[in-house]
Amino acid sequence: MRNILVIIVVFFLASCSNNRPVDLTAKANVADKKVVTVPIEKGSLNSVIKLPGQLKPFEVVDIYPKVNGFVKEMFVDRGSLVHQGQVLMTLEAPEIDQQYQAALSKMLQAQETLNASRDRYLRLSTAAKTPGAVSELDLVNARAKYEADSAFGQSEKANVNAAQTLKDYLVVKAPFDGVITERNVHPGTLTGPNFKQEGKPLLNLQDINKLRLEVFIPEEYADKVDMSDKQITFTTNALPGQTFKADIARSANSLSDNYRSEAVEADVINKSNTFKPGMYVETGLKVKSQIQSFSVPTTAIITSTERKYVIVVDGGKARFVNVKEGISDKGISEVFGSFTGAEIIVKNGNNEIKEGDTL
Repeated sequence: MRNILVIIVVFFLASCSNNRPVDLTAKANVADKKVVTVPIEKGSLNSVIKLPGQLKPFEVVDIYPKVNGFVKEMFVDRGSLVHQGQVLMTLEAPEIDQQYQAALSKMLQAQETLNASRDRYLRLSTAAKTPGAVSELDLVNARAKYEADSAFGQSEKANVNAAQTLKDYLVVKAPFDGVITERNVHPGTLTGPNFKQEGKPLLNLQDINKLRLEVFIPEEYADKVDMSDKQITFTTNALPGQTFKADIARSANSLSDNYRSEAVEADVINKSNTFKPGMYVETGLKVKSQIQSFSVPTTAIITSTERKYVIVVDGGKARFVNVKEGISDKGISEVFGSFTGAEIIVKNGNNEIKEGDTL
């Protein structure tokens, strides 16, 4: 029994000595860790940024009639290829035809009146060459009547031209070459400026032989895009494995209020209908830093919930320097912070290193 008690006491003491409490407040010995350092570099960094873009028709128009009328004939449908000046549809409006005929009748009447007053004035002018044959007052009155009738005739002719213009509106023509993408009316439909079909146009015409590639550049890159290159590359999920190029044609030179970005457009020739309007693409734009800045390996930048910083080795101690990250390229990132250019940076920064640790 005594031997058993001795054995129990020995095991108890051994277990107590092997489970001593750990001092959680003890500072880790960072000096035992291997830290790779690199010098900070200064210079201009070039890169390529990836931004979403969209292909849009070079020209697009919703077609509405200028005057009220019934759809008489439709000559196109969705998918129809049309040329500039081609008749798309015709309307009928009897009241417009009546207005034209009335204006034409008034013009003919004014023309006859003008002819009569002109003949009378010419006869009096001829007779006035004989002294005393025609009084000067009659000649003046005849000339005034002729000029008034001439002005009235011109007015009636203008009315006829206006009526003819309204009549021409009954024939709807294509304003440019393109393809009809929407058709929302049929023969017999009453339509006009005040009779839009549920807010939809009669026809929608798009020029798809040439497209606009629209890209919005965020404010932080707006002044860094290399406009001297003027070439933009893009890919689309509809054509995997293929990369296309286009030249930047125009830019807004202003930031939009909603997204604080600058709109840039490139012209894409689409004679073979490779692309469809509305396609989303991923673009690549060359950017370059406009100033001499500092750059470090991207792995050296540590991001926390409060800030971005890099670790500088200062006298064998860790010192944190807050940075703002710029453009990146091939594992190198542009940084802005309080640097002199002589700093040594921890290449693979991590949040296990605390400020003031011995490195």
